[in-house]
Amino acid sequence: MDKRRVRVFRDKLTERRISLVGQVQQAEMYSRERDAEATQDPADMAANAYTKELLVSMSDNDRQLLNLIDEALERMDDSGYGKCVRCGQPLPEKRLEAVPWARHCVGCQELHERGLLIEDEE
Repeated sequence: MDKRRVRVFRDKLTERRISLVGQVQQAEMYSRERDAEATQDPADMAANAYTKELLVSMSDNDRQLLNLIDEALERMDDSGYGKCVRCGQPLPEKRLEAVPWARHCVGCQELHERGLLIEDEE
């Protein structure tokens, strides 16, 4: 992949990373604010607990995505970006346009999703 295309994907990944970091920070701040509010109403306490659980799960997903983005940025530095981390085949540009943090080609991704890839193989 030429340097210009890598730069375009790096910009996309960096922009998405900045956005996610902001979302995670907002979710954590909101969670702390809700904890600080003393609510005696059981319905409000239940709603607050549900909201907190939702925010925690969202931020966990966001953190996982941040890790994938950071890995993709590292692969750019190591000239491994745009190649499947398992089989080494080039990733189609359409796949990278849709999921710039993609680690696997479509075939290996299907195996991964079915649980057929062993972590050591990745």
